[in-house]
Amino acid sequence: MGIFGRFRQPRGSGAGAHVRGMRDSDLAHLAEWAAARTGVEGFVEPPTFVNEMTAVLVAKDGEWTRRRVHNPKIARKVGEKLGIPMYDVQKTGYPQRMRDYNERQRILEKRARRERDQE
Repeated sequence: MGIFGRFRQPRGSGAGAHVRGMRDSDLAHLAEWAAARTGVEGFVEPPTFVNEMTAVLVAKDGEWTRRRVHNPKIARKVGEKLGIPMYDVQKTGYPQRMRDYNERQRILEKRARRERDQE
């Protein structure tokens, strides 16, 4: 073992393994989320004036989650660790199923509000 060997993060090949440049809690969330769903794909979102660069995972039914990543290289590593394809959202756009899911959620929230107001 080298002089700094005992201070290094353990290397692993599992989905919960560390990805340099990303918080372990964010990686764990993405891994758990992807494992619980089918047909998951990833999309790298560019930084904006308000938000940092993010990775969005989208399931087959359109449900999605988002976590911060520091650069596209890290996002690609996350995709490799999770075994899912990662796309550049600026090139591919968001999948239609994600927009459909968001619209369904808006409709359900509107119904729930209306029902609460009628009580």
